Amino acid sequence: MGLALFCLIQGMKVFVHHIYEYKKGLRNLILHTMPVGKQEEAIRKLTSNNISYHIQYVTPFKINIFFGEPQCVEIIRHFGDKPLNELSDEEDFILGTLLGYGQVQQCQRYLNRKEEKNAAYQVQMVG
Repeated sequence: MGLALFCLIQGMKVFVHHIYEYKKGLRNLILHTMPVGKQEEAIRKLTSNNISYHIQYVTPFKINIFFGEPQCVEIIRHFGDKPLNELSDEEDFILGTLLGYGQVQQCQRYLNRKEEKNAAYQVQMVG
């Protein structure tokens, strides 16, 4: 079995495990990155399990699929389809919290991002 095929198979196993975690109530929102070629299979699995989802195209070959509680997915839709690295500090904080990252960790990340932007602004003003 080739490496690419192995990765595709493993990727779908992880995707199915994410569905399991959601259905067991372990997570309210999941972000799974996968090849575009697996999109239809993923949609079938989510639809058959009555799970809300939103797809974001990362590259012509790769997608991010957010799925979980309808309210959480709706918030992601409100962010638009901008790349994750272009989210505002507030959107980044919300996304991290919805994905279940530690609250204190997210607070520190938010503060660090704000501090970095403030420092860059100060340098720009002086320079």
